[in-house]
Amino acid sequence: MRIKEGFVMRVVCGENVISGEGLKQVNYSKLVSLNATATFLWNALQGKDFTAETMADLLTGEYEVDRETALKDSQALLEKWTELGFIE
Repeated sequence: MRIKEGFVMRVVCGENVISGEGLKQVNYSKLVSLNATATFLWNALQGKDFTAETMADLLTGEYEVDRETALKDSQALLEKWTELGFIE
């Protein structure tokens, strides 16, 4: 999987948000706010192929979290990003 081209993270009113940019995302009118952990993952995964396991590896390397929890959280976030259309 990878983050679809045309989705960018911006700081809006102090919040990290994902929005669509460019002609490919012209019909995407949502802003999605990210917490600090999701922001870390978004930045780390830009332009790379990844899986939930990749995300869990990043989380365990950056935060004090066990592998099982990191994988569960990664799968949940990946499902949400897929539902929102951020992932291809």
